[in-house]
Amino acid sequence: MPPAEPCQAVDDKNLVVAVNKMATEAGVQVGMRRREAEAVCPIVVTIEHDPGAEMARFERVAVAVETLIPRIEVMSPGLILAPVTGAIRYFGGEAPLVDRVAKEIDVVAGPGFRIGLAAGPFAARRAAELATDGDPIYVVADDDAFRAALDVAALGSEDIASVFRWLGIGTLGELADLPRDAVVSRFGPDGLRAHQLACGEDRDTLDRVIAEDMSIEEKFDPPLENLEQVAFVARSLAHQLLESSAIGGAIPHRIEVEAEAADGAIRNRTWRSADPFNERMLGERVRWQLQAWLDTARLRSGPGIRGGLVRLRIMPADLSDDGRQLALDEDALSAAEAQRAFAQTQAIVGNDGVLQAIPQGGRDPGERSLWYRWGETPPAPERDPQAPWPGQVPAPLPALVPPDPFPLEVEWDAGIPTRVRLGSRWVEVISWAGPWRKVGRWWDGEHPSDRYQLVTSAGAFLCAVVNGKTYMAGVYD
Repeated sequence: MPPAEPCQAVDDKNLVVAVNKMATEAGVQVGMRRREAEAVCPIVVTIEHDPGAEMARFERVAVAVETLIPRIEVMSPGLILAPVTGAIRYFGGEAPLVDRVAKEIDVVAGPGFRIGLAAGPFAARRAAELATDGDPIYVVADDDAFRAALDVAALGSEDIASVFRWLGIGTLGELADLPRDAVVSRFGPDGLRAHQLACGEDRDTLDRVIAEDMSIEEKFDPPLENLEQVAFVARSLAHQLLESSAIGGAIPHRIEVEAEAADGAIRNRTWRSADPFNERMLGERVRWQLQAWLDTARLRSGPGIRGGLVRLRIMPADLSDDGRQLALDEDALSAAEAQRAFAQTQAIVGNDGVLQAIPQGGRDPGERSLWYRWGETPPAPERDPQAPWPGQVPAPLPALVPPDPFPLEVEWDAGIPTRVRLGSRWVEVISWAGPWRKVGRWWDGEHPSDRYQLVTSAGAFLCAVVNGKTYMAGVYD
């Protein structure tokens, strides 16, 4: 609409369906009849409502929002609903998200937009209506209080709102306090819907249906053997995948890379990320994997891609618009670089070469960590970490635990440790604690042992005494 003069849009029933700022200031409101609006503001300019043309102009706004929040609903030209739970986690909060959305809309459409953020489409739309030109973003802090303070006119039906006012009900909070059965018996389905909205029982935005086959595939003739060509292909397919309409703007947390060699052999590798893959991350991991397969074949150090690459396929999984909320003290850039380093190392040394651990139950420090491949879903603990575990070595635990305890020379005086041999020299024991008796799995041939914590001038150690021999079981930091 022209911003320099009062303007209104009317539908085929001569009802006002849209007004600009100057018309609103003159008293014209949506829902008025054309003659009534022209009586309120004689100089108002009237245009015919054309939803098709409006949607064509509004499409760029929808696309801009959809690049940030994949699953949106266009209610009408000019009105979008978007589920933001995942986007809030991804962008690190409500304020960064709405600021980013506002900037994207401002770039493609300029000023004049309104953004409302609340729990549910109904409250969010009312919040957007309360935003102003000076502050086009309205974020609801207390959804219950906001909804309760709304006038019954917010229900969208002046007929039912006028009846509620006649009954002395002016706000949605007062409506919510009424028994639902009484409201339904008096007003029927319209009353039920009004009471549900007043109580905050709003619907969720609908998830987009994601296609079953979301893979991207490329074939090569002649086969690719050059790493520079492979790197280019990896970047190209990563871009195609994330821009593909099949995944509809959602982001994968896991991908499977499938490569076919000239000799017919097919290699598969699955990559997973705690954070959603972006184009750079995805392209790098595909390139690293292909490089590892090509190098393996060239060096004949294992199965790889022999004779060159003839087909490459990327299959996304765990699609979501959800991100991962960083901790308050977590550096997002450093975390991303660490993820890249781990992923590149894993591509070189193999899946079993990079591990991570979760706590589990046990008596020795080595038993209290369950190791699994980096990037994979943590398995369930084999032993309950909350169980009592009598005889467990108390905290603090050693920073370094050897996979197999090795012999350690310790001098004892009447059961008290006095000296420890470290290399070619002996160091005095300054203090010690223990023993903690461990019976051992006698059915598996494991002997009983006593564990001691020893503190010397050269460091602190955990040792185990088995059949009169002492072994190093851990080193404290």
